[in-house]
Amino acid sequence: MTKILVIAEHFDGEILSATSKTVNCASQISESIDILVLGDDSAVASQATTIDAVSNVLSISNEAFGYPVSSIMAPVVAEISSEYDYILLPSSTFGKDLAPRISAILDVNQVTDIMSVEEPRIFKRPIYAGNAIQTIKIAEGKKVLGTVRTASFKELGNSNSANLIETEMPSVDIPSHTRFIKIESEKTERPDLQVASIVISGGRGVGSAENFELLYQLADKLGASVGASRAAVDAGFVPNDMQVGQTGKIIAPDLYFAIGISGAIQHIAGIKDAGTIVAVNKDADAPIFEIADIGIVADLFEFIPQLTSKLD
Repeated sequence: MTKILVIAEHFDGEILSATSKTVNCASQISESIDILVLGDDSAVASQATTIDAVSNVLSISNEAFGYPVSSIMAPVVAEISSEYDYILLPSSTFGKDLAPRISAILDVNQVTDIMSVEEPRIFKRPIYAGNAIQTIKIAEGKKVLGTVRTASFKELGNSNSANLIETEMPSVDIPSHTRFIKIESEKTERPDLQVASIVISGGRGVGSAENFELLYQLADKLGASVGASRAAVDAGFVPNDMQVGQTGKIIAPDLYFAIGISGAIQHIAGIKDAGTIVAVNKDADAPIFEIADIGIVADLFEFIPQLTSKLD
């Protein structure tokens, strides 16, 4: 039977939803799916056992995995994966960093941004900022290493009870040229941008960092996260970790507000899988209206306060 190994992404003691979405992709290929959890605390691995469609969860607990440093993890994943036909990772910062190193060690080609499984060895992926879809076929007998575009797959349920297997650290050379120092991230009570069901993004049309307060107020009313276009980030209105688009975060919320965003193809590439897209722009000819489900031609400085007051 075809065996698939999914590399779990976790942070701050929690298995991220990207792992479940990657398992969803794997379930369309085979029924034999294992998850590998590398961390410094085996407790996080128990969370992965509840993800539907998973057979086994392999857990390696070692202080070397206190933070996911790809140069340290890659040789371990390569060794553990020797008996598997497929290795799948989320197409997140984590997966995009780790997968190429695994590819180099195993000397296998990598399939990036899998958006659909046509057949067990035939996949589709977006190219040219999502304006074209490429079909990739992997030859029989070749190990498949791929990253999964999580915006294209739904999160699975958590009613499973997979086997939890504590695994010994394999005998591999761990590089010492890279080490983790610290991570700094801004704390916010709003949902994480990549998992939020509602996202409100602002563009150059918002005008300034101070004007983004209008979006924050609306987001707090809706329980939404706040993002931005590259133009808004480049203008210094917001930090770059809020950027949505081809060179930012690719998201698939149930509801997406594009406020003061013209609709460059790079931005569209990051939101094309959203459920409902609402665009607010005073330019009736803005490209964003071509892909919006609901288009509102209005001055955002008049519309947003009115909408926020209605929510009261």
